Amino acid sequence: MGSGTSPMGSAGGGSANASKEKKGRAETGGPVLEEAQKCCGCRFPLLVALLQLLLGIAVAAVAFLMVAISSSLLARETPHWAGIIMIVVSLLGFILFCITRVPDERASAQFIVKLLYFFLCTMGLVISAVVITFQCYHYALTYSYSCKEMGEHCMCTLDPEDPIARTFSYSGVTDCSAIVSTLPMYYLLQMVLNLAQAIVCLVGAFLIWKHRSAKVSMITPKMRFNTMMMTMKKNKRSYTTRAGNMGS
Repeated sequence: MGSGTSPMGSAGGGSANASKEKKGRAETGGPVLEEAQKCCGCRFPLLVALLQLLLGIAVAAVAFLMVAISSSLLARETPHWAGIIMIVVSLLGFILFCITRVPDERASAQFIVKLLYFFLCTMGLVISAVVITFQCYHYALTYSYSCKEMGEHCMCTLDPEDPIARTFSYSGVTDCSAIVSTLPMYYLLQMVLNLAQAIVCLVGAFLIWKHRSAKVSMITPKMRFNTMMMTMKKNKRSYTTRAGNMGS
């Protein structure tokens, strides 16, 4: 009877061991660290990079559809370059996802990719804001057009009564309804897509900065403390071994 084991005692011991094991894994950058690197159930930055890829493809595709209406459209009116840049940013995010995670922030490859990803996310935010500004301007401009067809060109003016009013010529357009109806719809779609793109870039930059700060402030001191304790134990064991050899 004296040697019996209480079920509650064994359960308490098991929970204590589990707690110690979880603490040890957190200190050494194990599964607990992997859980902290997840965002909405997905490992960061997989979700953000995937959204950036989809939005970049959508922005570039809509821009090329706009070019198909008329080849006279300016580069600021067809922001395919913004979509291509966002695709590059997303690919860098996938590279960051594939890099082996280590708790030590001094890993050079990981640090360089993080820095580039943060910089490109910030640049993508600025580019998206610029694109939204241009698209808003041209969206308002096309709604004020008064257009007429002249051969394979569509000539548009802001005020048909003014003989010196500025004239906009769109080549390769046989139906001016594509300029006054279809093109504004594409401008509006570009505004929505680039707004979503700017939000995703802002979230990506914020999370990569927050993740870096959290890792520096929490993981690194624990790792240093564990390294120091292991070094002390190793030195103590070595001293005990030498003392025993000298005594024998």
